[in-house]
Amino acid sequence: MIHLNQGWIYTDRVSQSGITLLEYYTQRYTHSTQQEWRDRIQSGAISINDVPVTDPETLLGSGQQLAYQRSPWAEPDVPFNVITLYEDNDLLIIDKPSGLPVLPGGRFLENTVWGWLRRQYVIPPVPIHRLGRGTSGVMVLAKTEKARSQLSKDLRDRTLQKRYRALATGIPDLDRFTVTAQIGKVAYPQLGYLYAATKTGKEAMSHCVVLRRDRCSNTTLLEVTIPTGRPHQIRIHLAAAGHPLWGDPLYGTGGIPINQTSIPSDCGYLLHSYELCLTHPTEGHSIRVRSHLPALLCLPDEVQGHEDSID
Repeated sequence: MIHLNQGWIYTDRVSQSGITLLEYYTQRYTHSTQQEWRDRIQSGAISINDVPVTDPETLLGSGQQLAYQRSPWAEPDVPFNVITLYEDNDLLIIDKPSGLPVLPGGRFLENTVWGWLRRQYVIPPVPIHRLGRGTSGVMVLAKTEKARSQLSKDLRDRTLQKRYRALATGIPDLDRFTVTAQIGKVAYPQLGYLYAATKTGKEAMSHCVVLRRDRCSNTTLLEVTIPTGRPHQIRIHLAAAGHPLWGDPLYGTGGIPINQTSIPSDCGYLLHSYELCLTHPTEGHSIRVRSHLPALLCLPDEVQGHEDSID
């Protein structure tokens, strides 16, 4: 039996007068075609100030409240084997599997970390940072507003530190290298835009250390730390350096899309957030958590399993 979710209501407030309802949605949500939005409007799926509207040419006024009622749909299957690595009254630190999105978007609503949290907690913890759907590993979430505020500040101040393992294509010449390609939005047919390496983007920095070179498979195991946290930064930066992630269906050499059909949530690459170091937001002690490493991202002498330490 096919399971349908509960559907979703997308709300917006109009900031510009004089454009039509159809123009607004076509420009605001570019992942759908103009005809698709026309059909939705004519079906009565969109309301203005709680009143359903079926004329696509309805003129909008500044301050009006729009709501699009998306009908229930069947979401793709995802792995839900989330592991709790650390938990107290303020924090939750989990190990997210590859294939599970963090937040709702596109085809996913309930089959997300957000949906899992809503089922597990009366008051769901709030993610402090995100991992891409295909990225696995350690994530920290706040269970109180005080913890959320402090951890968000620590993330901005770069005192909350994350280490990643990545399997990249090619053999870098240097044992250590830093990538500083700017990352920003570029036009993309399916979604309207996505993030890629671009000279008009925001500053970004990734430090990379070679752990193992495998010339037979033409791959390199890397440890990566990111002082900045741009969307899909490691995927883009390694590709920009000429070493795209092994199996990445989207980003190729140069840090740009290799085709116009893949999307950022497509999986296949090997990128794992394996270590998180932070200061407890209310008690002040240091916490270090390491997660289970996928076999292909392990060095021969590394022991499988997760560990945590509190100082």
